[in-house]
Amino acid sequence: MKIHVGPVGAPELEEAVVAAGGELSSLREASALVWYGAGPERFGEFHHSGIEWVQLPAAGIEPWLEAGALGGDAVFTSAAGAYAETVAEHALALVLAGARQLHTDARASSWQRPEGIRTVFGATVGIIGAGGIGRSLMRLLEPFGVRVLAVNRSGRQVPGAQRTIRADDAEGVGELLGSCDHVVIAAPATASTDKLIGAAELERMQSHAWLVNIARGSLVDTDALITALAEGWIAGAALDVTDPEPLPDGHPLFGEPRALISPHSANPQHLLLPALARRVRTNVARCLAGEPLEGVVDLSAGY
Repeated sequence: MKIHVGPVGAPELEEAVVAAGGELSSLREASALVWYGAGPERFGEFHHSGIEWVQLPAAGIEPWLEAGALGGDAVFTSAAGAYAETVAEHALALVLAGARQLHTDARASSWQRPEGIRTVFGATVGIIGAGGIGRSLMRLLEPFGVRVLAVNRSGRQVPGAQRTIRADDAEGVGELLGSCDHVVIAAPATASTDKLIGAAELERMQSHAWLVNIARGSLVDTDALITALAEGWIAGAALDVTDPEPLPDGHPLFGEPRALISPHSANPQHLLLPALARRVRTNVARCLAGEPLEGVVDLSAGY
């Protein structure tokens, strides 16, 4: 199989192609494309009728959908799941930071113990989006003996979760929000998940609960969240992603004492490339063996 890496070459990805048995080639001769180094606006320059498979570098495919670049006969695979462990680790850090009130300690200028310190041991954690990241987070939470309530699109039971709720079960999701100490959003950004957490959902949460978002900022109604934090509907929000993003200087969330913001750093660049290389190696090997590829994009689902 002849594979081109571009628009920007990356030695790690090229090495992964060769290690899996693929052959690096020019774009003109390639039947597969490992996309790296540019957005979908340049895809038209590289796509041709001979391209049968395209490996995308990100887990989220919203920019590609918006650009209309995913049509045609080629199979597209995303990096969904490739970064699961790294992002889940960050999600765990945010859960722990909220429970232990570390955001308050970090802002303090005098020696005082913050109120509301809680423990994660024995807590109830809701994970909305029980895909690769959600399942990895569940494994990291196991030593804490938490009760996990999971939400996925199918409603099929997720191993390790005490209960799995179908995403379109509004009553079930509402019950989850009202019973969790921590709610972690790990679902993909699609039309159906836009502003998934709004005022009504935030009001259902317990006053000591924390909202953690490591998915996409569009899944949370920012204005509703600002109100919920200011009025104490929930104890706090830990956000690695925001809407808008990047969050502008002076934005109310930066000044909100109940908010903990990290700048979309759950999957830092120096860890991204090795993880993507592992996915490339796996998918090249699977393709050569005639096996199903990992992360095949489902256009009807939007991820």
